[in-house]
Amino acid sequence: MAFQFKFPQKIEIVTFMMELIREEPLNSISSSIRQRAMNFITNFRKLHPLTEVEERTELLQTCFQSVLCLPSTEDLQKEASSSQEAQATEDLLMETLQSLLRLMETLIVEMPSQIQYCLEHLNIWLNSQNDNERERAMWCAARILGFTAKWNNFGVEIKFSRLGCLVRLLAMRCQDPVDNICFLSSQAVYNLYRILLLQKQMQRKKQGLWEEEGKSEVYSANVFYNNTFEIAKAFAEYFTEMQLTHLVLTAMEGLTDSKATVSLAAAQLMSAVMKERGRDMIKIEEIVEGIVGRLNLQLEPNTQEETMRAMCLLAGNNTHRVVPMLLNKTLPWDRTNLALWKAFGTRRETTISVLQLLIGILEKLHSREESREMAFQPVAVTCALCEMLSGSLCQEAVQELYPRLLLAILHHLYWVIEQNVPQKMVVYNREEGPGHKSKPFDPTSCALEVVKLVFMAAAYEGVVVYANQHHCWDLLSSPKFYYIGIMDLTSGIVKNCEPAILHRILNLIRNILYSSNYHRRILARTFYAQLLWHRSVAQTVGQDFLGNLIKWTNEPNIIMKEVGLRGISNLALHPGQSESLKSQVPFLRDFLKNEARVTMQAVKSLRNIICFGKQQNTKERDLVKISATSALGHMLHRVHKFKPGAITRREIYSFLVPLLLSIQDNNTEVVKACGGALTEWTKVIGWSSLTQTFQHTTLSDHIQVLEETCKYLVGTKKIQLVGEFLSQSFDFLTSPQSFLREAAINFIGLTIKRLTMKRIHEDDVELLQNAIGSLRNDPVESIQSLVTTTLKNLDEYLNPESISATRMSQLSNNIFKVTGMKTSERKKRLFKTVKQERDDDDNQKKNIWNWLRGPLNSLGNWHNRRVKTTPLIIGNSDK
Repeated sequence: MAFQFKFPQKIEIVTFMMELIREEPLNSISSSIRQRAMNFITNFRKLHPLTEVEERTELLQTCFQSVLCLPSTEDLQKEASSSQEAQATEDLLMETLQSLLRLMETLIVEMPSQIQYCLEHLNIWLNSQNDNERERAMWCAARILGFTAKWNNFGVEIKFSRLGCLVRLLAMRCQDPVDNICFLSSQAVYNLYRILLLQKQMQRKKQGLWEEEGKSEVYSANVFYNNTFEIAKAFAEYFTEMQLTHLVLTAMEGLTDSKATVSLAAAQLMSAVMKERGRDMIKIEEIVEGIVGRLNLQLEPNTQEETMRAMCLLAGNNTHRVVPMLLNKTLPWDRTNLALWKAFGTRRETTISVLQLLIGILEKLHSREESREMAFQPVAVTCALCEMLSGSLCQEAVQELYPRLLLAILHHLYWVIEQNVPQKMVVYNREEGPGHKSKPFDPTSCALEVVKLVFMAAAYEGVVVYANQHHCWDLLSSPKFYYIGIMDLTSGIVKNCEPAILHRILNLIRNILYSSNYHRRILARTFYAQLLWHRSVAQTVGQDFLGNLIKWTNEPNIIMKEVGLRGISNLALHPGQSESLKSQVPFLRDFLKNEARVTMQAVKSLRNIICFGKQQNTKERDLVKISATSALGHMLHRVHKFKPGAITRREIYSFLVPLLLSIQDNNTEVVKACGGALTEWTKVIGWSSLTQTFQHTTLSDHIQVLEETCKYLVGTKKIQLVGEFLSQSFDFLTSPQSFLREAAINFIGLTIKRLTMKRIHEDDVELLQNAIGSLRNDPVESIQSLVTTTLKNLDEYLNPESISATRMSQLSNNIFKVTGMKTSERKKRLFKTVKQERDDDDNQKKNIWNWLRGPLNSLGNWHNRRVKTTPLIIGNSDK
């Protein structure tokens, strides 16, 4: 029978009651008129006509204004004249609030679908600066939502069209500075969640679906208390795309709230929603601009951090829309934009997604030859990478994308250095910390910095150290010498990265070895050639390494020839290549008449065949060695004619040890070829007193020849040169050919015999002892015996004095200390660094950079007067 009895005067009476409520003072509560007026309106709930929406709105606003704006209970009690009056005032206030609640319940029963609008009228008081107003408003919200949840009549669907705004408001109040408001907010949130869950269950029953077991037990009011993340997680599935967006946009307004807890709650709500439903967000551009704008306002530190996290989650879920927006900001970027890029490197999923997009931009924009102009976006990409990779949290993501990211940035670097960008063109500023000026970067230095950061972020710091030692960054900054920088950089990668990484790089570059893009071709082939330095790469099954390398040496481009020959040189380092390389010796000899750099690479290939070739057939091995050694002698003869300078001579020093050890071979023709090459070697270096010694070398006097050479070597008083030769000889201690292992021990023993070992640094002595001692268990007994003798001699060289003499020496040192007199000279260092493994033949000595300077230009000029050669073309010679 409810609502069926008509009372035409109902609206007039309600209007009259509202006037009475308005006339009540807002600064005190001395009568029950407010309460009775609201009760009277409530009692008319079953009478027709029903209250219209406009009338309901006016009624609620009037009642809220009259009740919620009353002074706090404490202030009302202070105005009381006695304790009895104070208690009566408190009771009256509570009864008035209860009357307001019953009125709200009545309106909800009349029109259940209007609960959202009823709650929205509370917004102004829920956001009030007065604690008592917020607390009363939240009490009303929690009670009315609880009443609706218990009502259990969901035949009429209650739609929350602005659910996002409602959740945002309640969630932020869950971290209100007033603890009771936090408690009431968690109750309100929980009741709202129950309403939505019950409606969902009813719909599932109508559709004949099974009920979700245990769903109602997941959350409680206690879970939501002070926990914005759980609130967002619980409601995420109920939001439409528009509600999600409105939630974020309205939460964004709370970032600048004066209360730190409220601003933090707004940021937490944003990031939680981004995490749960970030892919469903719309109005991405508006959200990004809004967040960036508020970050520029210097938010409270915790809020700033959480807002950055929200942006990171948004970018991870909407990478293709967020990243281009940020890349299009004018360079150099301000602190806010830089901080955003750094944040993108703190979460694995976002980092991978953003890095993949940035890599794709570099690969796409530099994929065509006609891309010659200075493009803005790829430069912006390097600035972004500088920030992302400078953190310490993106290592796993970088390792996952490491080879592809490295190749993309190296290709970009090649493109940048050919643009001749002015060094004053600043595109990126790095903050060096408090009290320090920011460090400016131009496009080239920025790209180089990214290359370094890629290695650091992937936990390959050793590559950066190696590159620093070998001046790789200078080489990579020059269009002319870029490919040489790649060679040296690849050497560092081979030394510091595990084989699995090397094979990943090989698989990537294999697809672009014959790319139509010249830059890509140079990068891929240079990597390819130098990766062959590693045995596991050179022994990859099913790869025609030599076939590719020979093709490149037959191309007209000088750089391609040099790269191909470098690859052949590296192949020669590994066992198992004998059959394929022995037939290439005549082919390699033809390059001795080519341009200077090509000639040098051909000679190094021949030298490696001599040093590291291992044939099953001794006769075949010797034939290759004889041919290669003869070619080396021919080359040295030509070099001698133009009187090379010191830099060239230092490189030629690297041929001494291999020839000197090979002269101890048992084959007369090998000894003869080595003697001839060593004779030419002495002429180039200027060791004329050894020329006759080498010229007449035979099988029977090789030890005498070796002894004379060691005597002369130590007599030069160039201790670092002696150490370098000793280091080279260490590599032969692991040779599969026993005569070379024995020859290396002989060389070391005869050299240290001539040195004053007590003046050599202890670390270097230990290195010598360890190197020699590594052959104690050699399978050849004669070598074991030689090792024992050499170690015994070394010990005698170290302790030639008697005990008394030693004590006298110590006494003298003490006297020198007391009197201030100088003691004897410091112990000398033989070795610059301790070498743990065999270095590349080029990098054991000096960087190939030295080959490209003055002395070899003289060789080129001399050769050009006699043989017509192809001119050096930097760039794409195939065009």
